[in-house]
Amino acid sequence: MYIIVFAASECCKESRYIMAEIKNFILRNKNGSEDGVFTGRQPRQAALKAANRIGGTKDKPVEIRLRERGTKKVHIFKGWKEEIEAPKNKPSWMPEKINKPFVKKVGIEKLEKL
Repeated sequence: MYIIVFAASECCKESRYIMAEIKNFILRNKNGSEDGVFTGRQPRQAALKAANRIGGTKDKPVEIRLRERGTKKVHIFKGWKEEIEAPKNKPSWMPEKINKPFVKKVGIEKLEKL
């Protein structure tokens, strides 16, 4: 899947097309089973989405293992979410408290077989 981004130069009216590839990352359990797909341009973007769903706390972060679809690379993160105040310029439909995900990359692991 590709997203087309339009970038206009200030000095001229020409538009350039920038192709940004969206990748799929599969959530892996410790036993090797896979049961969720998160998308993003980078592994960190998918890990933030997973952390927001899985939970964990800053004191006890959860391990997030994401395999990039089509490869044998597994990106490993520690993640958690915190409940914070909504920004002052929030839209009217947004609640007063929101969840904010945090992740820290631990490393990359290569699988021998899928």
